[in-house]
Amino acid sequence: MEASEQAAADILIVEDEVAHAEAIEEGLSRLGHRCTVVHDGAAGIARLGAQAFDIVVTDLMLGSGPDGLAVLAAAREHAPAAKVILVTAHSSVQTCRQALQEGAFDYIEKPLDLDELRAVVSRAAEHTAQRRMIRELKQQLDEKYGFENIIGASPSMLKILDTVRRVAASDIPVLILGESGTGKELLAGAIHANSRRADKRFVAINCAGLSETLLEDELFGHVKGAYTGAIGERAGRFEHADGGTLFLDEVGDMPLPMQAKLLRVLENGEVVRVGSNEPVRVNVRVLSATNSDLAERVRAKEFREDLYFRIKGATIEIPPLRNRRDDIPPLIEHFIARANQTHRTKIKGITPDARRVLMAYPWPGNVRQLRNTIENMVVLASGDRLSVDDLPAEIHHPPHDLQDKQFGQLAGISLEDAEKELIRNTLKMTAGNREQAAGILGIGERTLYRKIKEYGLQE
Repeated sequence: MEASEQAAADILIVEDEVAHAEAIEEGLSRLGHRCTVVHDGAAGIARLGAQAFDIVVTDLMLGSGPDGLAVLAAAREHAPAAKVILVTAHSSVQTCRQALQEGAFDYIEKPLDLDELRAVVSRAAEHTAQRRMIRELKQQLDEKYGFENIIGASPSMLKILDTVRRVAASDIPVLILGESGTGKELLAGAIHANSRRADKRFVAINCAGLSETLLEDELFGHVKGAYTGAIGERAGRFEHADGGTLFLDEVGDMPLPMQAKLLRVLENGEVVRVGSNEPVRVNVRVLSATNSDLAERVRAKEFREDLYFRIKGATIEIPPLRNRRDDIPPLIEHFIARANQTHRTKIKGITPDARRVLMAYPWPGNVRQLRNTIENMVVLASGDRLSVDDLPAEIHHPPHDLQDKQFGQLAGISLEDAEKELIRNTLKMTAGNREQAAGILGIGERTLYRKIKEYGLQE
């Protein structure tokens, strides 16, 4: 790749050997990167507090002052998005592993190979450029459309927010698909907030677990004397949402007889209260959500086909959290801040080890489960940073039957085959995202790339 094609980055070089620092600066400047050079750890830490950098290249050993690990810690605090690359003559596996666990992007051993350094820096620069573009796009969406409460800047979430932006201005019905806990109601609220009905009510109702009689009363209301206990008139959710938006959560669980009544309202815009013969005109935009496969329920005659096509004017599918692991770190920080505000705690953050465990966990309860987990950890934490010791047992120590299933398959095979299988399964879990896989495995991306090639795991 030519220098003009590379993503230029602002790079901080921390190296106590002047000649060595000059060689690194010259080698990286030729690729178009903007380099700042300091010659001790204290100066590097000061620079990080005063200036923004995309990449930090630091020697591990920096004389008598703060070492490369201290520079790494400062980068995590002042520039969490920056990629830190360590240069070391001490190829201690323990030291390198510690650096990776604490957030280093990769490490390079001395004597330094400039071509290898350029390759690692180029890969880091590509990551930072992509992250910057995604971050800027999310910021634009937040400022213009009020999406601040929807946390996450993964490509899949940005695509969803762009769809929300486009469908919000119209009055077409929207069907939101996703597992329980993925934030379907939050997305429905964002659609309403960006619509022409934003100054009117957003009314939500969960259709799951309600009988036909109770759901009909909730949706359409009743008149006095409609049934025993109906001592007065009551407007239903449709009337309450008149002029605004009605959100039908878990619409797939609606009883079949109620589906027919709902379809009639959607077609003619009139509701009839229970016990009345007089129709009431309503002007409501309907948004629906479900965690079930509605198309399959239609085939099984459990959901009306005509209603299905009526409510799916536009379809938005929210991926489960395990398929967008890039969103886990910002969600963790958001939930820590929110829990601090709610419970008046002062948790400053989370350790890299604890974050790695949370990123590797499959989250069957999705964002809701992560939120509850972080809140409980914040309340019960013994220190000012969430650590592995604060993790719930079911997350840090999976049930024995799950452990047996996971590790029993590796028994009786060589360490090489076990490593190969572990890398294969981690790549599968992260949908091929090698940066995430490397972070979960606790190795550098360069090491992961080499092992993928060595084991023939290329896609």
